[in-house]
Amino acid sequence: MTQRVVLLHGLWMPGLAMHWLAGRLQHAGHSTEIFSYASVGEGPDQAVPRLIDTIGDRETHVVAHSLGGLIALQALCDAPDLPVRRVVCLGAPLTGSGAAAGMLRWPVSTMLLGRSGDLLRSGLPCWQGRAEVGVVAGRVPHGLGAFFGHFAGDHDGTVAVEETRLEGVTDHVVVDASHSGLLFSAQAADQSVAFLRSGRFGL
Repeated sequence: MTQRVVLLHGLWMPGLAMHWLAGRLQHAGHSTEIFSYASVGEGPDQAVPRLIDTIGDRETHVVAHSLGGLIALQALCDAPDLPVRRVVCLGAPLTGSGAAAGMLRWPVSTMLLGRSGDLLRSGLPCWQGRAEVGVVAGRVPHGLGAFFGHFAGDHDGTVAVEETRLEGVTDHVVVDASHSGLLFSAQAADQSVAFLRSGRFGL
């Protein structure tokens, strides 16, 4: 049976950024839809209700990159009865982004983060929803995040691995990819397919 998967992109990205990953999920037998939103101008206040409407009453999985993971989980917090079974978050700063917090100290950077700044900075306190959530983090440090935030451990150039470790998630895995590279990583795609299939990542 074909399973529906809704994909969400991250900050400053168009929906097209999820095209390669959508293709990998289709090859694995899923029916994919890309949810696009204006990450700076629209932000979570508008994106979350639209995502709730998009999911509707159809059983759905979600695969989301970076900010998209925060928006997906916020939608499930706001509408806990949504029929979402599993969520894969790729490089999502679920406990809050140190790089975003650093950017927000500069007035001009506030415009770059727009309406998504607060959610990126604060993250979520924990996960208590009924959906199974798996997190794929990257550890190839290629990105501009180090200019704005200090990374004490492994990171993907934008998000620290520790920032992806949200209490209450079902599973967590670290792969060799940068933040943007997670969208084109065969390893990340295979792990996403494994989690959507079984609720666990492959070893």
